[in-house]
Amino acid sequence: MKDNNYTILPIKTAILSFGMSGKVFHAPFIHHHKCFELSGIVERTKNVSAEIYPNTKIYRSIDAVLNDDSIDLVVVNTPTYTHFDFAKRALEKGKHIVVEKAFTTTAAEAKILTELAKEKGLVLSVYQNRRWDSDFSTVKQIVDTQKIGSIISAEFHFDRYKEALSIKSHKETPNAGAGLLLDLGPHLIDQAVYLFGMPQAVMADIRTVRPNSLVDDDFTIVLYYEQLRVTLKSSLMVREPIPSYIIHGSKGSFIKTRADIQESALINSVIPYTPNWGQEPNEEMGYLHTQLNEEIIKEKIPTLQGNYGAFYDGIYESIINKKPCLVSGIDGWNVMKIIEAAQFSNNLKKVITINA
Repeated sequence: MKDNNYTILPIKTAILSFGMSGKVFHAPFIHHHKCFELSGIVERTKNVSAEIYPNTKIYRSIDAVLNDDSIDLVVVNTPTYTHFDFAKRALEKGKHIVVEKAFTTTAAEAKILTELAKEKGLVLSVYQNRRWDSDFSTVKQIVDTQKIGSIISAEFHFDRYKEALSIKSHKETPNAGAGLLLDLGPHLIDQAVYLFGMPQAVMADIRTVRPNSLVDDDFTIVLYYEQLRVTLKSSLMVREPIPSYIIHGSKGSFIKTRADIQESALINSVIPYTPNWGQEPNEEMGYLHTQLNEEIIKEKIPTLQGNYGAFYDGIYESIINKKPCLVSGIDGWNVMKIIEAAQFSNNLKKVITINA
């Protein structure tokens, strides 16, 4: 493959499963990226991927991928409780890895993988694609430019209405990787830490509210900073969600809906990396109410474009040009520290201090 008169050797990449994660969030960005080659997909018995990617090899086992010396990068997107084992084995085989959220099931596992990747000089990144949601990118811009002053409180919501249990048994059967806290929790926690850094302490209430559910499906987490408080809420029993980002600062407030269109576009087989990719409808613009130079401002704020493709741009730069990962193993490890603290807080009914 040639670009600007020099040769780009694509990073040969394999995906360890072809469920929603593989089909929707990974394969399109790898396949349509000039610097990657979608070389393999694991399907144990089916050939679904061949209909979309006829030139991509189907592996019948994960071992077959790990033993293939031609594969440079492995995407570990199997059920969460398997992440540690498969990621560790991939690193031991000399593969760079992208691990889906939740990174692992414990902070101890996250520490082992992060240190192993460093020891072997391999890239390890956690797939926190929601950093590149259009809505969150706009929130970050408002916070970073201090348009509402210093932040006093922030509330993030990621709510859905799914009373019926998932047909995927690993999501609804009690196991180390099941439950909403490890499903949507990593998105909210990563966004909060990306904006504000690690908290000093955590308090959490984690519940099971759906009929016949055996796993947690509703949580509230409060992150404590020196002055700031950040509340993270998610539930599968919210039919009418409120705005997903409510930020209050010393000068004003910013309110934004969760309206990123990338997931729905990918489900409908829209090809990424196009000019209008990730552009929200204008009616979903956020609302800013603030004060600037003694003037009160009340206005709609245009939403930045979303771009999950930026994640794989970063992976290329990390593998080829040795640049720091946009989402590092340490980032994933920090998220797991907060998840464990939330679990302890819920069990003990007390605020838990985070150890740096």
